[in-house]
Amino acid sequence: MTARKRVMGLLDVTLFTVSAILVIDQLTASASIGADTIGWWLLAIVFFFVPYALITAELATTYPEQGGIYVWTKRAFGSRWAARNTYWYWVNVGLWMPSVFLLFAGLFCQLFINNWTDWPAGKWPQIAIALALTWAVVGVGIMRLEIGKWVNNLGAIIKAVIIFTLGAGGIVFAIRHGSANTIHAGNLLPSFGVTKTYLPVIVYLLMGFELVSSMAGEVKDPQKQIPRAIFTSGASIAFLYLFATVGILLALPLGRLELVQGLVETFHAIFGRSGVGEVVVYALGIGALYTYFTNMTTWTMGANRAAAEAASERELPEVLGREHPVHKTPLAALLITGAVSTFVLIGSAIFINTQDNLFFAIFAASSVIFLLPYLLMFPAVVVLRGKDPERERPFQIPGGTVVVIGLATLTTLVVAAAAVLFVWPEVPKAPAEWSYTGPLLAIVVGALAVGELIVWRMSRPPAPAAGRRERHGAPEAQAAPSHSPAGGPGA
Repeated sequence: MTARKRVMGLLDVTLFTVSAILVIDQLTASASIGADTIGWWLLAIVFFFVPYALITAELATTYPEQGGIYVWTKRAFGSRWAARNTYWYWVNVGLWMPSVFLLFAGLFCQLFINNWTDWPAGKWPQIAIALALTWAVVGVGIMRLEIGKWVNNLGAIIKAVIIFTLGAGGIVFAIRHGSANTIHAGNLLPSFGVTKTYLPVIVYLLMGFELVSSMAGEVKDPQKQIPRAIFTSGASIAFLYLFATVGILLALPLGRLELVQGLVETFHAIFGRSGVGEVVVYALGIGALYTYFTNMTTWTMGANRAAAEAASERELPEVLGREHPVHKTPLAALLITGAVSTFVLIGSAIFINTQDNLFFAIFAASSVIFLLPYLLMFPAVVVLRGKDPERERPFQIPGGTVVVIGLATLTTLVVAAAAVLFVWPEVPKAPAEWSYTGPLLAIVVGALAVGELIVWRMSRPPAPAAGRRERHGAPEAQAAPSHSPAGGPGA
């Protein structure tokens, strides 16, 4: 294994986790549900977010190794499932990136280039912006971590400032002008008849505690720092999400909460459209653009390291394990992520001409695959309690085995439901028509099929032909006592 410098301290790990989980790009999507979303947020935090944090803290401190979710899955379920799970975890980033940068392009044009705001006329200029950002993310990922981490740290701070401003600004707006939407105790209660509208986006917004463990080998004292970061960042994230959702609902009527352009509309509602207010809107808008970028730098840093670790163990294609010779970053995995994102972005844009439809089809497809790894990660904590009972657990979920089984079951069921509901056509603002569902399913099925092909190919034994055996069988030959000291099969 490559020797790695431990460059991530407690502040870095905390801000990295905030950057991974706290996202601005989906806030208007969750708020567009209405006042009911506040009740759903509270339920999700208590019955999903807190159990998720406890499970991750136990796994991260028990197995504080580079690779994170890959290592945990492998120990619990074996190499083949670890390869499959890590592929899902890695490929979803390339699928997700186009949706984030479509939001970036829409917000950028809304602020600076109005001629490109309307679709379909502005579609390809916005696609070009998204493509440029995709490869900029790849460039940051290739940097040395001690430099690249500051891109994410700054993004986490800006996210917190923007989200707090949304909450505080919405309250001030409501005091001065009255609430833009009716909010009272009666309509805060979740309506279970429309669960399909609420659950997927909110669950998605709460994911990412485990990401920093993918680079645990680059964290200083990960057994202490990672759980501290999880609980500190988790409390902050839960508060900020609730606070911002309330602020948006107080400031902007539901009818104006567009998925792509709703954020700037909320800023304008709070701060106005002239004078100092316009300056504040532009400053917040530029800050939001930067956070969209750091959403992706954070996830590419973590997910590509997990893929590289699996590749180094010959469980994913060896090419994914090739590192930058100086920076020791997952060079090949990052380049392939950029290529996947480029293909998905251009391919989807050819068939979808509506801005919100294109955004949500790509977002939902990537989110389905994004949630799949957690269907193995959450049960892994139970399996490893049974398979590895003597292992020291610096942080252990309190309450014994029954509590652990209950938390793992609960979180697994929530994620499974969210994954299914993302494909449901009646998600917020998404039409129940083939132009939305068709590309979504095509992306999901295509990505999963490629993954199964890779897993099948990597699990096959090396071909016995003499000309190939020397090349592919060298590691086994070196380990076998019957071979010559030179290690060649035919020596």
